[in-house]
Amino acid sequence: MTAPPEDCLARNEWICGDYLSTRREILWDAILQHLQLTFASILTAVLLAVPLAVLARRWKWAAGPVLSVTTVLYTIPSLAMFSLLLPVYGLSASVVIAGLVLYSLTLLVRNILAGLRAVPEDTRQAARGMGYGPVRLLLGVELPLAVPAAMAGLRIATVSAVSLVTIGAIVGNGGLGNLIYAGMNTFFKAQVLTASVLCVIIAITADLLLLGVQRLLTPWERARAAR
Repeated sequence: MTAPPEDCLARNEWICGDYLSTRREILWDAILQHLQLTFASILTAVLLAVPLAVLARRWKWAAGPVLSVTTVLYTIPSLAMFSLLLPVYGLSASVVIAGLVLYSLTLLVRNILAGLRAVPEDTRQAARGMGYGPVRLLLGVELPLAVPAAMAGLRIATVSAVSLVTIGAIVGNGGLGNLIYAGMNTFFKAQVLTASVLCVIIAITADLLLLGVQRLLTPWERARAAR
């Protein structure tokens, strides 16, 4: 009877330190691509969601169409969404970013709009009485008070984006998803588990960082909780 190989890679174990040491550069490249795709998609989604939410708040007739369109986009399965975007962007990272932006809009627009609607009318009237114009009212009063609701949507959208980036492996731009899918095709246990765990770590870290940013942006919430 032959002795089992000493190398955990040769034994194809789920947990293997040798995989981490020998594939360090591959893992770092996958992590960086994962972070870049997530950041680019969330940033673009925020830049689109804020004006859409403000539009829906200012003109009530626009709220229905804006929310309906973003909701319909969210119901499209991820594989179908990327496939629909292929004729426009081709096999590139732009397909993944565009798909994630469309998915994130639903969460961001709804939460930002909810935050804007939650601003007390007395507060708006007081700001107008102090000479605040529409732009200053929006930037100095409404958006700051909408931060808690907006950040809740941003946290969910970010965690969802970290997960959905892996689907980009179908076009070769899935960050850690590339390693997961390649590992599944070859039943490379250590690669599948390591890449999956790293995705979870990225999602948790991003959520905690955004929670910290929210606390910094809303000192009145901390003061209220301390009472």
